[in-house]
Amino acid sequence: MHPSAHVDTFARDNLPPPEQWPELPQSADTQYPARLNAAAELLDRMVERGFGDAIALRTDDAACTYYQLYVRVNQIAHALRERMGLVPGNRVLLRGTNNPMMAACLLATIKAGLVAVPTMPLLRAKDLAPVVARAKVAAALCDLQLRDELDALMRESPSARETLKQAMFFNDGSGAPDALETHLPAMPTRFAACDTAQDDVALIAFTSGTTGTPKGTMHFHRDIVAMCDLFPRHVLRPGPDDVFCGTPPLAFTFGLGGMLCFPMRVGASVVLLERGTPETLLGAIERHRASVLFTAPTMYRQMAALAHRFDLSSLAKCVSAGEALPDATRQLWKQATGIEIIDGIGSTEMIHIFISSPPEAVRRGAIGKPVPGYEARVVDAEMNELPPGTAGKLAVKGPTGCRYLADARQPDYVKKGWNLPGDTFTMDADGYFYYQARSDDMIVSGGYNIAGPEVEAALMLHEAVAECGVIGVPDEERGQIVKAFVVLEPGYEADAAMAATLQEFVKQTIAPYKYPRAVEFRESLPRTETGKLQRFRLRAGG
Repeated sequence: MHPSAHVDTFARDNLPPPEQWPELPQSADTQYPARLNAAAELLDRMVERGFGDAIALRTDDAACTYYQLYVRVNQIAHALRERMGLVPGNRVLLRGTNNPMMAACLLATIKAGLVAVPTMPLLRAKDLAPVVARAKVAAALCDLQLRDELDALMRESPSARETLKQAMFFNDGSGAPDALETHLPAMPTRFAACDTAQDDVALIAFTSGTTGTPKGTMHFHRDIVAMCDLFPRHVLRPGPDDVFCGTPPLAFTFGLGGMLCFPMRVGASVVLLERGTPETLLGAIERHRASVLFTAPTMYRQMAALAHRFDLSSLAKCVSAGEALPDATRQLWKQATGIEIIDGIGSTEMIHIFISSPPEAVRRGAIGKPVPGYEARVVDAEMNELPPGTAGKLAVKGPTGCRYLADARQPDYVKKGWNLPGDTFTMDADGYFYYQARSDDMIVSGGYNIAGPEVEAALMLHEAVAECGVIGVPDEERGQIVKAFVVLEPGYEADAAMAATLQEFVKQTIAPYKYPRAVEFRESLPRTETGKLQRFRLRAGG
């Protein structure tokens, strides 16, 4: 590793031991200098290249140019280093919705050589406590509208009080001493980016908790830049005239890429929405003439029924990730808009998408092929590569990879140099990868292996089904049976007749043995803030 710029060496000290790292083959796209600051690369370089007057960030109320963002980021960086007295390597908790100040605070933290620890806006004090404790967070920058939970954290968590000694609040024009905006006018408008190494930790992103306790994933400055030079360059192919729009939070690496870093890398702009419903998202696309959309499968399905009410003629590219994209949803969106969704699989551990295909190369039912720079294969329990058509564990390697923050689960994710995201896949003879299920979502019933998402996809084809989740539940006779949790569209009765109708529909749609032998109707399903279905909560009765 290169000499670190960090005075506080906690992050580097708590990387996994080298023998537990994945192999990190670098491609021609990811050759970076030894000294690299990701924020300077994404912002300062764009201003130097003549994009200063171009719009970087948009909201319904205002627009911010690259130069204006550059000035604000520099002022915040000065406040962090001088007003708050932080030193390179200190961890900073970031709390905010998708708004320009949250984006500026994130970039300033990284530019100042600090380690950003962004968190989902809806997290409560009890959720924040382990994040602060595990990352030994030194300070917080928090949106004023989220202050209550941060205050509750400081009241209720002795471990948080041990490390988190100060906080400042943004989007606060009150003039209060702890309001960030109070101090910015006095700060210089230029800031020399910290001379970080390309392999200094810039970001600790915590996983979204679909399988229980979140894990802290550590990403270097080069990883943030690399994610901009792989999937976007080879699959999305954006340009400076594009306007990005979407719902994933900036605290989620899917959102960090699509809602900030990807557009900045090419001088494009992004519409930041604080609250994304199907109506508000479609309205924003129409108002801002958005051309690139990032959101989750559930949102695409909900928007498809409303799309005819909006002018979406500017929209050209749509990206789906975060959870499996049912083919029924892909076809609904295509019928409504004429646009083929770009599906992708990524992970917080890998920072962003590593398997996908551009619209012209989509193969029905497949997520796609490895993004150039990545390798992928399907392996058995001993890491032997399996032949085409055989289901097994997905293994992937490339310029980014899993490095957990002081976590005993590191060897579960990395084996023999490969990252194991925990998904079951098949690959066809042409190298296309087909998602089956999370490895722990495979249901073994009466000797048959049944992928829960395949049953979900079949159910979603029925007009009465708005949402569904499928798990295996214990059964004395069959070992497990398939159980479906179903949210119905308005106007349908949640009764035994509907359950029988859906069971018969699945039998006619996929192999009959895969049908749900139990159906439970729900008003809603448990999801993470990023829209992922929390099947572990369904298993636990939640």
